[in-house]
Amino acid sequence: MPVGKSVVIYGIKNCDTMKKARTWLEAHEIAYRFHDYKAAGIERDRLKAWVEEVGWEKLLNRAGTTFRKLPDAEKADMNAEKAVDLMEDQPSMIKRPVLDLGDRRVVGFKPEIYDAAFAS
Repeated sequence: MPVGKSVVIYGIKNCDTMKKARTWLEAHEIAYRFHDYKAAGIERDRLKAWVEEVGWEKLLNRAGTTFRKLPDAEKADMNAEKAVDLMEDQPSMIKRPVLDLGDRRVVGFKPEIYDAAFAS
């Protein structure tokens, strides 16, 4: 990891996947800042930029309880704008974690994906 490059990990404090990701970063001695979007919120413009970069299909956690509990009418005809609205209103619908490497974002956690992300 180049010196001076700041890493921010976005997510929710008490999430098992977040804990695994933070443990991985700490084990690899990668300094990071944690942004809890359930406690601190998330800006609509940031969500829109993420959706443009990675796609709403990847960013919206459709497997989570919060999304599954939505009425079918709200889940129907999903698109980028609708997904941003949902994630802004209920940040727990954002797939976790979102790792911001400055020049790109990594959504979700798998050790091999983090290995690759920090290899360059």
